[in-house]
Amino acid sequence: MKLLLDQNLSRRLVPVLQASYPGSTQVALLGLACASDRDIRDHAAQHGYVIVTKDADFRDMAVLHGVPPRIIWLRSGNGPRQAVAERLLAAHPMLEAAFADPATVCIELC
Repeated sequence: MKLLLDQNLSRRLVPVLQASYPGSTQVALLGLACASDRDIRDHAAQHGYVIVTKDADFRDMAVLHGVPPRIIWLRSGNGPRQAVAERLLAAHPMLEAAFADPATVCIELC
């Protein structure tokens, strides 16, 4: 599973996540820093990314339009970058299992 980190997540997370989530990136690293949520969603769908965000917008779009892409919605509030990395790394087995079910659209991580 490769992740596309939304603008609200640091691009410095990318190298930390590569071992567990190879091919992951952040929107600014793809030149999408000023892109609309719809354009980011379309890019993620076309390129096989799971979007990781702190906003409900992508979850709302997934509910309305379905998958792809799938969404990881971080609900833990604003915290240090390391805490976000640790949460995503610890959740890796659970995320893989959950997204194996084609009906899973969004996973909320608290």
